[in-house]
Amino acid sequence: MAKTKGQNYMHGAAILTVGVIIMKILGVFYKIPLGNILGDEGYSMFMGAYSIYNIFFTLATAGLPVALSRLVAEADANGRVRQEEKLFRVALSTFTLIGVVFGLIMFCFPNWLADSYLENPDAAMSIRAMAPAILLVCMVSAYRGYCQGNGNMLPTTVDEVLEVLFKVISGLILAIVLLKIFEGQANALPMGSAGAIFGVSIGSVISLLYMVVYKKRNYNLMAGPYTAGKRDPNDTPDDDDTVSSAMEIVKQLLAIGIPIAFGACIMALLNSVDSKLCMNRLQNAAGFNYQQAKVLYGVYGKAQTLFNLPAAFITPLTISIVPAISAALARGNRDEASLITEDSLRISSFISIPMGVGLCVMSDPIMNVLYPKSHMAGPTLLAIMGIASFFVCIVLMENAILVSSGKEKLTMLTLISGSVLKIVINWFLVAQPEINIYGAPVGTLVSYLYMASLNYFFMCKTLDRRPRLLRIFAGSVASSMLMGLAAWAIYGLAARFIGVGSWLHMAVCMVLGVGVAVVVYAVSSICLRAITREDMKLIPGGEKLAKLLHMK
Repeated sequence: MAKTKGQNYMHGAAILTVGVIIMKILGVFYKIPLGNILGDEGYSMFMGAYSIYNIFFTLATAGLPVALSRLVAEADANGRVRQEEKLFRVALSTFTLIGVVFGLIMFCFPNWLADSYLENPDAAMSIRAMAPAILLVCMVSAYRGYCQGNGNMLPTTVDEVLEVLFKVISGLILAIVLLKIFEGQANALPMGSAGAIFGVSIGSVISLLYMVVYKKRNYNLMAGPYTAGKRDPNDTPDDDDTVSSAMEIVKQLLAIGIPIAFGACIMALLNSVDSKLCMNRLQNAAGFNYQQAKVLYGVYGKAQTLFNLPAAFITPLTISIVPAISAALARGNRDEASLITEDSLRISSFISIPMGVGLCVMSDPIMNVLYPKSHMAGPTLLAIMGIASFFVCIVLMENAILVSSGKEKLTMLTLISGSVLKIVINWFLVAQPEINIYGAPVGTLVSYLYMASLNYFFMCKTLDRRPRLLRIFAGSVASSMLMGLAAWAIYGLAARFIGVGSWLHMAVCMVLGVGVAVVVYAVSSICLRAITREDMKLIPGGEKLAKLLHMK
């Protein structure tokens, strides 16, 4: 059985984060060029189809892989090797069945989903093109959950990078080729959007092939532990542990996974409802026509791409701490679980707060440099969503902590009530002609602030140790304020001397502002002890870096 030695939860998170950085770089070469290739109107089709896909994707992969990871971590902590393998086999069959059902729905009913649900009929072709991906990603998630439960984040990282790489290459090529073939025809944009989305399926094929090969080579039950690339045939697992039946495992997976999946699905459903609601209220209440509504929702979708960036860097930590906290609790070490809880919240705030502040302060140059031909509403939308991105990250981390502690039903309650709040706010604000699409990010901000507060209340009531807010947030908030001030000042000075009349001049001013902001945040974080030497010891090579920087 493969074991990856020396991966604590932060090592695992660091490995996943490296993958996220690579994927985000690749994403720059996907969604940003794609947004410019398709334009605001075509991008609204792409985003609409993606919102439908995210509902099924979240239902299939948000809860059950986490449940598998948690069960495998608990079995691993108690030395139940055969139980781990049985968990994987049952989970793979279950996930595959779910993928088949959801894939058929997307393939057979794309027109209904696009017309009746999204009120964007042109997105139907893109929805059908996404159908194969949902089956493939369900199968892949079983492999990822199994490896993560064993504390091994490396295969997940490599797998995700391969998936995104092939998605980017194939998706952009297909979009460009199809737009060229159907140039001048009414279905040119729908075909281009569908081509871009089909790249997701191609990437998922490569992803599945990699995980199948990796597990066969590294997690062969009867081959014993995998060390330095060699299996020891004499080291086989014991047969004395009782392995659960398939039905018992399915019940365990569903008992843990359904509340998580349902709660997370609420958020995916919220995104698609957001699409339908915005399109509906912009046309039927705010007085915009179909064309204008698509443009406004398209630029909102572009801002959402950047808004999701901070959460992408927090997700690796949430994936890593679930098996870490679950294993600590399985061993009866509640102090270790509490320490991981507080440290993970503090480190997530150290990452997410400056990113949110940066998106808010630098929203105008960011949108105009990355999407130079977009609607003028973009910078304001991004500024509001930049603030909201911090609360999204905190909610993600709080949910992971509650799930790890066996309180997954509370996260479902939080997400449902928060989603209802966002829908209500959007319903009224987007309908106001003077507010229109700006109401959508306001609803996001208010709803996530509410959810973060409610989750904290649940954590105080259910966990052994109440998280200390001052220790968690003080250093990061102070450092981020200094950073934001520096970014604003340097960009303003650069704009005065260089000018922002052309795209190149604005890009240079933006890079100068961001560059100085990064330095200011790094220095102020060390001085204000937003991150300490002890924190640095948790990440690969961190202790040497802490010594070099003379950190206390």
